[in-house]
Amino acid sequence: MRNLRSFLLPALLAAFLAVASPWARAADGDVVHIGHSIQVPSDGSVQDAVCIFCSVHVNGKVTGDVVAIFGNVNLHGDAQHDVVSIFGSIRAARGSSVEDDVVSIFGSVHLGDGVQVGHDLVALFGALQIAPTASIGGDRVVWSVWIVLLPLLIVLLIVFVVVREYRTQKRRWTARGFPPIR
Repeated sequence: MRNLRSFLLPALLAAFLAVASPWARAADGDVVHIGHSIQVPSDGSVQDAVCIFCSVHVNGKVTGDVVAIFGNVNLHGDAQHDVVSIFGSIRAARGSSVEDDVVSIFGSVHLGDGVQVGHDLVALFGALQIAPTASIGGDRVVWSVWIVLLPLLIVLLIVFVVVREYRTQKRRWTARGFPPIR
């Protein structure tokens, strides 16, 4: 019975991976990396570029989306759809273009001279630097990190004061010879 259980878990895991692998497969022309940066040369083109724990460097053309999670996006070429970075920065060099949206969450956005963004620019909880000649075709949504940190700091301060007062009261009761408050 014990041998059956030790064999069952790896067998179930292998079966799950075999079934799930077609869904995780990238389409032709897509580049998906984990822990290894993606380089698109100036004469190259990819469909989608997705990088987790690494950065995407685009000198050529991306016909789909550019996504970096825990990494940066350095754009020196063109992206025909969205450029997204979560916990990383987005840098668009002079003359580069994004046909759809630029989204950065917990990171910074730097748009150089002549950069064109077709639709919206969203920078949540990070810094934003835009050159005067950069153009944004849609809305700009910028939320500072203080929108999250200030309420969090207030709650932490309240918790600190309550815990400190509770411990002080407990010491007073113990010093008087009474049993401590539980």
